[in-house]
Amino acid sequence: MLCPGGQEDAGGKQMNTEYEQFHIKIEDDLDLDKIADSGQCFRVRRFPEGICRFITGDKVIYLWKTADREYSVYCNTGSWNLVWKDYFDLSRNYREIREKARGRNAFVDRAMESGAGIRVLRQDSWEMLITFIISQRKNIPAISGAVEKLASGFGRKIVTKYETLYGFPSPEVLCSAGTEELKACGLGYRTAYVLDAARRVAGGEIDMRAVAAYEDEALFEELLKIHGVGKKVANCVCLFGYGRVARVPVDVWIARAIEEECQGEDPFGSFGEAAGIIQQYVFYHERRRI
Repeated sequence: MLCPGGQEDAGGKQMNTEYEQFHIKIEDDLDLDKIADSGQCFRVRRFPEGICRFITGDKVIYLWKTADREYSVYCNTGSWNLVWKDYFDLSRNYREIREKARGRNAFVDRAMESGAGIRVLRQDSWEMLITFIISQRKNIPAISGAVEKLASGFGRKIVTKYETLYGFPSPEVLCSAGTEELKACGLGYRTAYVLDAARRVAGGEIDMRAVAAYEDEALFEELLKIHGVGKKVANCVCLFGYGRVARVPVDVWIARAIEEECQGEDPFGSFGEAAGIIQQYVFYHERRRI
């Protein structure tokens, strides 16, 4: 039997997890709805009264705005400092980034105004690898559906006072899954890519932690060695899994913005180390504009 606030591991063993609720003040940009719609995270759930839930690994957080720049937080005890501050990239001043970037490109200026409040989330690199392998030729609702099926089918069960949900499955667990079971999650032809990545990570051929020490370009090239990972997916993993905010994933939305709004000239190179953050503003703005 699983108690509220508890977890079960893959073998059914109960693990007790405490949660705490408290208030915080964040002076910098933070718009939970825009982050949820920014195409970088696929497991956000919105509840009534403005509550947003995020999950990374087996850690869960619920946030809601209570006043100007003030929020209530409900999360695993101690995880705000250990996990979530880094997850929301709160050590970086996004308002300052927007101020410094303003005036270089009129379209980018509009995109930054539209997307103000977005932050580039620092998510689990293993989860990002599998999620963006799955994302190929899928729209956002389809990606979210496939990732949720994968989690509910193979992840660890978590119960909070709001809901029952599931953590993202480990490489070892996915290795033990059958091809047909994975296909049933909506992975399609990507099933082979997911299984290959899981086997290589579980077997130690790919060390997701060790590559975190690589320089940006070396990390990018290492990710490209993984079956089913192209330039866009590798850049997504660099940006959202390793916090490499200079990387710019180019999908159909970004390509369209470059072609139609920037007269075919890539504007991101001029933004240096903030290019990936600027890309997120443009992605969000372009999807809302069309």
